[in-house]
Amino acid sequence: MINPLSDDLNHILEHTRDLWDDLRGERIFITGGTGFFGCWLLESLLWANDHLNLNCRVAVLSRSPDLFHAKAPHLSAHEAVSVILGDICTFEFPAGEFSHIIHAATYVHPFSTPANPLILFSKNVQGMDHVLEFADTCHAKKFLFTSSGAVYGKQPPEFTHIPEDYLGAPATTEIRAAYGQSKRVCEFLCAAAGLQAKIARCFAFVGPHIPLDRNYAIGNFIRDALNGTSIIIQGDGSPYRSYLYAADLAIWLWAILVRGQSSRPYNVGSENDLSIAELAKAVANVIAPGLSIQITQQHNDDMPVERYIPSTQRARNELGLQELLSLPDAIQRTAQWYSSSRSRG
Repeated sequence: MINPLSDDLNHILEHTRDLWDDLRGERIFITGGTGFFGCWLLESLLWANDHLNLNCRVAVLSRSPDLFHAKAPHLSAHEAVSVILGDICTFEFPAGEFSHIIHAATYVHPFSTPANPLILFSKNVQGMDHVLEFADTCHAKKFLFTSSGAVYGKQPPEFTHIPEDYLGAPATTEIRAAYGQSKRVCEFLCAAAGLQAKIARCFAFVGPHIPLDRNYAIGNFIRDALNGTSIIIQGDGSPYRSYLYAADLAIWLWAILVRGQSSRPYNVGSENDLSIAELAKAVANVIAPGLSIQITQQHNDDMPVERYIPSTQRARNELGLQELLSLPDAIQRTAQWYSSSRSRG
């Protein structure tokens, strides 16, 4: 069966060939393997494994192996994959050594769930502590943590793009910042663990596997456009965001794992910013030109415009990374994948 992501996976392989020898013959452990990041890491790893004869094996931690198999049977049933039932806070350590660990699991952001923020914070921190203990036990050589741009708190208005050396943070009394605060603590634990721990501060992304029914504006807009309904903006459309395509994201994450400096965070994302209103127009122009767009709130001109845009100079200069696929191309590829998914079943 032809993999519907073959073009994207060949794109990743083309730009990562010099990285895969680091994983040849090794055992890799991934948390969050069923999520957006995890699926792309698994897709690209198994593609490289098959095409380059890496002979590597990967263990994937999942709270629901049955759901994982239902979502991505070609991944869960791959001969190189073993699925381990467990939660990041309590899983039993599998036997043997693992050379590389990727910690991509996270408890969800409180903006999209009624979860208690203290529980969210505690689970993320406890999970990191448990995964780091496992990394020490299994003698991992390299460790990748997918952190978040939320560690910076609100982007100051004087920054068009926020750099890694900005030392601001979420307010200590801002309860809604539990996610960003937990990621900050997890980064500290990585640095204190004494491992080859690499940190990827991830911003916003688009691509196949991104949820269309959660609090992700671009996913919601793509859903609306595919359904032929009006694109609804739940806000005033003024905040600025940027979106890196998932195939480029995978390239960046593998490069940071293999070649990044330990305890030196790298922003991961696109520098090409646009407002949420402009994003809605971009989605409509690609998928359904002429589709109506509704903005539910009026912008207050006295309020500064919110931005969430990374500077990626460190990754570009130190690791030679770049954004290779444009946003219109990313939207088109995502929409085509979801359309074909619907026709497949």
